[in-house]
Amino acid sequence: MTTSKNACDLTGLDELQERLGYRFRDVALLGTALTHPSYGGDYHCEHYQRLEFLGDAVLELAVSRYLYLERPQLDEGQLSRLRSSLVREETLCEVAKGYGLGALVRLSVGEEKGGGREKPSILADVMESVIAAVYLDGGMDEAFQLVHRALGERLDDDDPDALDAKTRLQEVLQAGGGDAPLYELTGVDGPPHLPVFHMRVVAADQELGRGSGSSKRQAQQYAARAALKKLSKDRAGRTDRTERREGV
Repeated sequence: MTTSKNACDLTGLDELQERLGYRFRDVALLGTALTHPSYGGDYHCEHYQRLEFLGDAVLELAVSRYLYLERPQLDEGQLSRLRSSLVREETLCEVAKGYGLGALVRLSVGEEKGGGREKPSILADVMESVIAAVYLDGGMDEAFQLVHRALGERLDDDDPDALDAKTRLQEVLQAGGGDAPLYELTGVDGPPHLPVFHMRVVAADQELGRGSGSSKRQAQQYAARAALKKLSKDRAGRTDRTERREGV
């Protein structure tokens, strides 16, 4: 089968544009952003690889600018670590799932059978491509606004290591000779295309924190962050009580 350039099916994109908060003048750009190279090769239409290249740069600039302006208390190293956490594959995959991109990406039959809709690398690439499509269609301001909406509260965390809370929580617990943390799903709500997962983290049969997110992994991270705050507060309380007893 041979089709003309950009002639891939563009139906079913109205809801996605609503979720993105941006209405395309040239919806074919969005169609290209959702077209995997395997599908583009089979049906001879544009795919997202060039958009992904551009989207990576737009995303990094948007995040860098935001952090530079909004986090004056952070030094260069902290800014770099926080930016890396925000633009890494894991984060982009979670954002893509939140927008329901996996169900819309066009894949070849082989890639579909291979579980391509759930592959973090593909979902992250598609998210970058969508950012590039918005940039080309609406300009830098619209692209920056999409990045800000997509990353949401992640951008507003002052802790450069916040997105690696699970690792830090495990290190804190095991350094004190405690058990490794366990994450339990407590519920799921929201529409099918935008689910919200609720998790709790426990250690030694004690609940340490709860969190919610657009994916199980994100919810686990927020639960771990809550646990770290609780543990820090508990340690501070114990230190204060000890100092009072000792008359410090």
